[in-house]
Amino acid sequence: MGEQGHRSGPLGALLERVPPGLRGTAHTAVLRAFRVTPAPVRRALVRAGTPSYTVGAVCAVEHDGAVLFLRQPHRGGWSLPGGLLDRGEAPAPGVEREVREETGLRVRVGVPVTALVEPGVRRVDVVYRVVVEQRPEVVPGGEARGFAWLTPQEASRDADSATRSILAGLVDALADGARGGRLLP
Repeated sequence: MGEQGHRSGPLGALLERVPPGLRGTAHTAVLRAFRVTPAPVRRALVRAGTPSYTVGAVCAVEHDGAVLFLRQPHRGGWSLPGGLLDRGEAPAPGVEREVREETGLRVRVGVPVTALVEPGVRRVDVVYRVVVEQRPEVVPGGEARGFAWLTPQEASRDADSATRSILAGLVDALADGARGGRLLP
């Protein structure tokens, strides 16, 4: 990444103080110094200079065009099973744990369908999808107080903004061709 890639943030602010003709040399010197800095110090510097985000994982459990939605006291409307990850927890085991706690269902998720980054609220949601052939028996638990099998359109009418955003991202990710990249002309 050249000097253009570091216009914002702490490195960008530091480089703005360097005369334009020396910025490339200063940039290289800072990166070399960073490389030989002990790993715990490097991590602390990166954490101090980067925004922190909350990270959660949700799972769309689908049956015959309907998705399992939950009522939870801390959410304003319908939401998907899932929640915030514990410190150091990977998304797949985290969402499997949350689904089990909130619905009584044991799922094994595959690869995430999408990951949504919401810079305005500094939130990252990793979204999984499990399609079931038969509608399972759901037993609300943990934070869940009720459930319903709804289409995403039905749920969107009474869902909080985070859930609406996740549903829109899920629809986009499942659209034809959205899962794979392509070379543009």
